[in-house]
Formats: sequence, structure tokens, C-alpha cells
Amino acid sequence: MGRDLGLDGVVDHFTLNSEEAGWLRNKSGATRLGFAVQLKFLTWRGRFPRMRLELPSDAVEHVAKQVGVAASELAFYDFTSRAAKRHRSELRDLTGWHECTKTDLVKLVSHLVDVIWHDERREEQVRSELLRQMRAEMIEPPTAAQVNTIIRSALHQADERAVAEVAARLARAEDCTRRLDALVVFTGPTSNPAEQGDTAEADGDTAEDDEDDVESVLADIKAHPGNVSLNSLLDEISKLKQVRAIGVPEKAFTGIGVQVINAWRARASASSPSHLRRFAPQVRHVLLAALLFQRQREITDTLVELLNSTVHRINARAEKKVTEAFVAEFTKVRGKAGLLGKIAAASLGAPEGRVREVIYPAAGGEKTLKDLVAEMKATNAAFARSKREVFKSSYSNHYRAGLMKLLEVLDFRSSNDRHKPVIEALALIERHKDSSTTYLPLGETVPLDGVVRKDWMEFALHTPDKGLQRVIRTVYEACVFQALRDRLRCKEIWVVGADKWRNPDEDLPDDFEVRRAEYYEKLNKPRDAKVFIAQLQSEMRAELGALDTKLPKLPWVTISGKHRSGAIKFTEPEPQKEPKNLRRLKKAIRKKWGTVALIDILKEAALRTRMLKALAPVGTREAIDEAKLLERLLLIAYAYGTNSGISAVAAGEHGHSEEELRYTARRYLTAVGLKAAGVEIANATFTARQETVWGQGTTTVASDSTHFKAWDRNIFTEWHSRYGGRGVLVYWHIEKGSMAIHSQLLNCTASEVAAAIEGMMRHATTMQTEGNYVDSHGQSEIGFGLTRLLGYDLLPRIKQINKVKLYRPGREDEDTYDNLADAMTRPIRWDVIENNYDQLIKYATAIRVGTASTEAILRRFTRTASHPVYQAMLEVGRAQKTIFAARYLRDRDLQREIQEGLNVVEGWNGANDIIFFGKSGELSSNRRDQQELSVLALHLLQTALVFVNTLMIQDMLADPEWADALTDEDKRALTPLFWMHIQPYGEVRLNMGSRLQLAVPVPTDPEPEPAAA
Repeated sequence: MGRDLGLDGVVDHFTLNSEEAGWLRNKSGATRLGFAVQLKFLTWRGRFPRMRLELPSDAVEHVAKQVGVAASELAFYDFTSRAAKRHRSELRDLTGWHECTKTDLVKLVSHLVDVIWHDERREEQVRSELLRQMRAEMIEPPTAAQVNTIIRSALHQADERAVAEVAARLARAEDCTRRLDALVVFTGPTSNPAEQGDTAEADGDTAEDDEDDVESVLADIKAHPGNVSLNSLLDEISKLKQVRAIGVPEKAFTGIGVQVINAWRARASASSPSHLRRFAPQVRHVLLAALLFQRQREITDTLVELLNSTVHRINARAEKKVTEAFVAEFTKVRGKAGLLGKIAAASLGAPEGRVREVIYPAAGGEKTLKDLVAEMKATNAAFARSKREVFKSSYSNHYRAGLMKLLEVLDFRSSNDRHKPVIEALALIERHKDSSTTYLPLGETVPLDGVVRKDWMEFALHTPDKGLQRVIRTVYEACVFQALRDRLRCKEIWVVGADKWRNPDEDLPDDFEVRRAEYYEKLNKPRDAKVFIAQLQSEMRAELGALDTKLPKLPWVTISGKHRSGAIKFTEPEPQKEPKNLRRLKKAIRKKWGTVALIDILKEAALRTRMLKALAPVGTREAIDEAKLLERLLLIAYAYGTNSGISAVAAGEHGHSEEELRYTARRYLTAVGLKAAGVEIANATFTARQETVWGQGTTTVASDSTHFKAWDRNIFTEWHSRYGGRGVLVYWHIEKGSMAIHSQLLNCTASEVAAAIEGMMRHATTMQTEGNYVDSHGQSEIGFGLTRLLGYDLLPRIKQINKVKLYRPGREDEDTYDNLADAMTRPIRWDVIENNYDQLIKYATAIRVGTASTEAILRRFTRTASHPVYQAMLEVGRAQKTIFAARYLRDRDLQREIQEGLNVVEGWNGANDIIFFGKSGELSSNRRDQQELSVLALHLLQTALVFVNTLMIQDMLADPEWADALTDEDKRALTPLFWMHIQPYGEVRLNMGSRLQLAVPVPTDPEPEPAAA
């Protein structure tokens, strides 16, 4: 029987109405029951059941009671018999459902094209729309092969319509198509570029893939940026000018979804000029225009990032240079070390003594100490002055030329009048960029407030003995770029034509006013701010009251103003040891299946989950045999996921050349496809788990980052002070059963709070996530505020919990919590939340629906920002953090739960070193997209290991010898993330005929399953 529906599901979907009950009058026994369950299954799933096993047992019981027949009678009803077929025909006449005809097929394809042509290309989404429409039209689903044919036809026709629409817009732009064609002109001998469509690249046809001349305009436009330097800045400016010179109309892609544009761009990127020439002119023009459209936004973003990084680099190098000089000078001053030693000895000798009686004599008197203080103050002032001088010198002698050219190509704007002085200052210095004078002209109005910081003011201004005060031009320019960087980072200033650095108003849903009620409901938040505030206050009082009552009896926490390092003194719970039975279980698994090659683990997971079907080609048609394609995708995923590279993998025993693997990787390996494959294997693992082994499914995940070394000839690789060394971060979301549901590639300076929220919102698996364990770096007051609005619990391990302040629910609670008084602070400012409540919901909605990334929203909520919603979000976060901290401090089980969750993600990070072994674990590419592919392939490989290990553990525990071997403590610590039986290294041998012997059968292709009504 199928999985039980539960009482609500049974009542909703399997209750006969009076009319339906009347259809059973002339039927009895098994026939009566079989007819009834076929009827209700049809209205529930939009099709008839194929076998008795599909029927939920509780649903059968419910129907049996209604028709007065024992449920066991259904065993005598043959769903494949002529009588059952006759019943289905009768039910079609009664209900209006009918089998899918050729006319229906044509209409369904036409409907899909109308719905998806402008913004949808995901096969699963198209399938869902198809099944929804079939239910609406009361059409029974055809065979799986026919459904796939409908979807492929709809996708093809939709793309043709979208291409025709955009091509027409491009044709109307003067000379645009000619300039697009010029990008792929080849002056050497060539065949007639007849219209050959997308079939130009047949299997293994890669001879011309390397035709691109590195000096061509198209190659330059496709090229990725170098590291932070003046040359990179100038190169990116040149690229942007080249893209703009093509003249793709701004509105060429109006109404076309980002997903569709990205697909076209991917096809253009994967094709060489010779292949692009073979496409039909309309297709070629649209693909190239999509590439240029996206690259223009990306290059603009890159230029902003180079601007920010360049200003930061000038400042950092100035500080380093001046620091080294001052340290060297400081060591030359005699007597300071000896003086420090005397003071230290005197302090230790009389720790209870008075400073005047102990320290002064040791230092040689009060005057000596005053002189030392005066010298240090003078040194600090001199340090600041020297740093400004070096900054100005570095800017004017090296970086000025590039930064001034950048002002020519970027259009900076601000929607806040408070920051208009910076915009005016930019216009001013651009007007005088070719000037060689020391000072700005007297006739100019020079904005100073909000542009030049106070500590730079005396350096930027020159006041002569006679005459007017003058502004030193180069110093002022340096101040303007520093002010610009500060405003850009909090999005108070934005850039026209950018994506990441666009107008922040575009980050918010533009239909919020119209759909306000719906958006509030989706977030499960009350429309009235007072109700929201009352809920928060009630939770704060409950948790603070519980902690205040239990605190005297809690041995692991005390709160006192006498503690030196914060009012709260907290002792972490003791770590728990791994049960011995688990070691024995792992050894038994290795004994039963032997040492398994990692490629075989990936192969087994792919065959059982069909996850690699998510890797769709960037073109519309391909000619690679399906079996051959699967082998190549396995090898490519292994090459990227282990970091061993395609060249090393191609040398193995499998019959595929390096050229074939590289061709297939270019056409099939995409970030979108790998993410979808990761979702498939995660969902397959959740389905395969046995509750008797793993317990009930959890709703919490743990998140943390790990550092990967990476090549640094690019603008993304950065130095990480915590990990040491240059590289990137990978941020994982791992659930309790060691399954990754999301991964992200981040810069070292990226917000881990934003990454944690992004993973919770975008994981796309079937798991319902209601809580998130994070380390200290994944939490902040803003993070607590956002997660409260988004409807899930942020559960951090706070590193400095001893210094956490507990906020009061209201002024009336001043004397309520006596035991917590030393850790308490002011009341929450509820009026600030009430006044900005609607805007808080608007920003939370932007994150939920994806109109903006979490990082884009958090960039506005920085301490340097003047955004009015920032203070409101902070207050919500402080209230929520108080609720969490009070609960955490008193609840030992919650402390252990968070610790165990974070141990899971730490174990996952430990496995990275085993799987990602190639090139010493260093990401060996300067291309961001290639780095991301490596990380996503690692994600796929590691989840494949968890999936197969899950099946192995369940197989082993099904053996009578292991039936009752595991204790409750063993099951608590049981994890499918282990690798003692895995061989990740060595020559790659791929044998598709060899399989792991597992009890769970390999699934067959399912028939189409309409969504439940």
C-alpha cells in the first residue's frame, strides 16, 4: 500500500459526496470498493491507479467504511482486468475526465508556449504547469515518453518565439546586427555559413573550438578580470567601452526573464566564432546580444569592486608602510624597554599598592610618565599625518590615471540628498581631471562636508598668510574616492547599468503595494505592528522570567557584575565520545563491500537517483548518445569534484578522450545544473532513509564556512585573517544526517550572516527548514532580526556570550529580573519598530521572493548607513537575540543540540580534504565560474558518498546479526559521512556494468504524477 495520508488528507480527498455515492448503487463487494477507490484516486491525483500498491491504506479503510465493504475485499479487485477497464470508461463518462488525444497534445503544447516563452526554461517547472493544465482540462496524463515529448516541443517553440521577439528588436536598432556579426567574422577560408541551427556541434566535434584569437574583441569581452591592479582597472574599462560600442538596445530584453537570458548567454559563451557563424542569423544575433547584455552588467560590477579594492589597497599599503617606519623609529628610542620592565617589576612586587607610591618611583617620577604620554600622542598624530601623505602620494603617482578614467565610464547616483555632496564632488573632480594645477579653481563650489573627513581637513586645505583658503586638488580627489567607497559599500550611492551595485530601490518587490496582504501572509506576520510587538514582548518576558527563576540552580552559568570579562560566566557542555559500536559498524561495511573507488560511489548514486539528468546542454539539441553522455558526465564531475582535473581523469580506463571530455564539460557542466543535481540526490536520500534507523526527519540545519586556497590572479581571491592565506570561502548548509542541502562560493570578506540566510531561503530541497545552527560569525543582531521576520530560528554558538547584553521588554520591567540585573541593559525601542514595520516586511519579502540577495539587503544595513529601517531591524534583532540568549543559557539540551549540529558541519568540512585531494586542495583557476563548478562538483561527490553510505548502513542493520546491536546512544551519533572504505585516489576506471550489491532496487522511470488537488 502507498504511504498513509493522515486523517485530514483522507477526509479531504477520499470522502464520497452524495452524487458519487449514487454511482455505486448497482455494485457490490470488491467491485463496489474497487470502483469507489478508482473514482476518488482519479479526483485526487488526476489519473487512475495503476496497481493496488499505490493506494494509501488509510484511504482504502475510509472508502471501505463509506461503501459498506471490508477493506480486505480490495485484494480481489484486479486493476488490470477488463472489468476495471470498463469501470474506468464508466467513470470518464460520469466525471468528464478523458484520455489525452492528439488534439489535446497540440493544445497543451500551445498553452505551455504561451505561459513559458518569455521567462521559463526549467523542465520541472514546465512539467508542473503541464500537469496543472491537464488537471484543469480534466485530461488524464499520457505516457512518460509523451509527456517528455510535449515538454521538449514546448521548450523548443518557446525559445523560437523568444528569439524571434528579441531579434526583431535588435533589427530595429540601427546597424546593431552588423556590429554583432562583426564579432564573429573570420577572414580565413571557410565554408558557406549556411543556416545549420544548433546541430552544428555533433558528438566530439571540437576541432574548431580553439579558433578564438586572444586578441579578438569577442575574446576580450569574454575574458575574466585579473587581480586588483591599475592594469586590471584599465582593461575592464576598455572592455566596457567595447561592449557599449556594439550598441545593444537597453530595452532589447524587456519582458524576457533572467533565466532565459542566462541560457542564451551560456550558449554564446560555450560556442566559438565558427560555431556562432553556423547558427541562423536571428539566433546568432540574440545569443551575442544576451552575452553582451550580461557582460555589460558584470563588467560594471567588476569596475565598482576594483574601485573599492583599489582605494582599500592604497589605504592598507600606506598604513603598512608608515607602521614599519614608526616601529623602526620607536625601537631606536632608548630607555623605553627598561622603563617598562621597571614598572612591571614594581607592579608585581606591590599589586595592592597605590600607583603614586609604586609606579611613579619606578618610572623615575611623574614628569617621566607625562613626557612619555605626550610623546605617544605626538607619535599618533605624526602616524596619521604620515599615513595620509603616503596615501596621497600613492594615489597621485600611480592610481589616479585609472580612477579618473573610471569616472568617464561609470554613472554614480544617489537617491538620498544627504549624499549629494559626494555626487557633486565626483562631477567636480571629473571636470578638472586634466588639470595640472596644485589647487582647485577659486570660482568652483567645493563640497567639503560629507566628503572630506575631519582628520583629512587640514591636509586638504591650504590657508596662506594672505588671500583665500584653497583646496589642494590631488588631496581632495583622494578624499572623494574614499567617501565614494564608503557610500558604495552601504549602497547609499549606486551605479547605473550595474547588477550587484544597482539602485537599491530595484531590490524591493515592485508589486508590494498591490500584494501587501499576500506577502504578510506568506511571512506569517500580522498586519498590525502592535500585534507583532506584543508577541515579541510576550516571548521576551517568558524567556527572561524563566532564566531569572532557574538561574540560582544552574551550575553552568552565573551572572554577576564582579566578573572581569563580562557579567555572564558560562561553562560549555562536555563533548560526547563516539560510541564503540559505530566503529565496529564501519569495519563491517568495509568487510562486506570492500574498498570502493570513489568513482563507483558517484556512479551508483547517479544510476539510483538519475541526478545527472539535471545537467542539461546549453544548446537546444545535442547528438551525444545517452549512455556515452552519462559516462562522460560521471568522469567530468569526478574530475572537478576531486580537483584532479580533466587531463588526469582522461588518462584512466574508460574510452573517452580528453578532447571529448572538455567538449562535454563546456556544453553540459553549469552551476545551475550541478545545483539541481545536488537537490536531486538530497531529496533521494531523504526518501530512502528508514525512520527506524535515522529517527524522524529534522527541520534544522547547521551552517559554517571553510577556507580553500585559490589562485590569486583575479579580484575574488582575498586574504583571510582567521584562516591565514589567500583563498575563498565555501559556505555549507548541512542537516543532521550529514546531507548538504546548499553550498555557496564566497569572497573572504563576504558576510557569513547573509550566506546563512541565503542558504535557508534558496536550498530548493524538500526539507522543511525551521532552524539554523551557526557559529559566531554567522550571527549578528541584524541577522536575528531578519530571521525573525523570515520565520525561522537562528541558533548560534556565540563565542563571547559572556559579554552579551539582555534587553528589557519595557520600562515597566526595570526591577523585574533581579538575578539578571548585571547583564541587563535598556528597554527595546518599540516605537522605532512600529514606525518602520511595513518597511521591515518589505525588505524581508525581497529576500523571500528573491528580488534581491540577502547580501544586497545587508549591505544597506551597516553601521555606516543612515537607512531608517536599519535601526528598526536592529531593535527586532536585539529583542530576538535576548529571547535566544535567555533560553540558551538555561537549557542544557539546546546547548548540546547546537554543539552536535555544528559538529556535523565540521565533520563535513573534514571530509573536504579527503575528497578534494587534487593539487593539494587548491582551486587552480583564476575564473570565478570554474571555481564555483569545482565547489559544486565537490558538493555532488560528497552527497553521493552520504547517499550510498546511507543505503549501506541500512543494508547492514537489516542483517539479523545487527538487528539489536545499536543502542540509543549509537543511533544518536550515527552518521553516513565516513570514508574508511573509500579509495579516492589512483587511476580512474569506469565500468558501467559493475554495480554495488545493495538491497534497495534501482528505481525505474516513473509515470507522470500530477500534483495533488
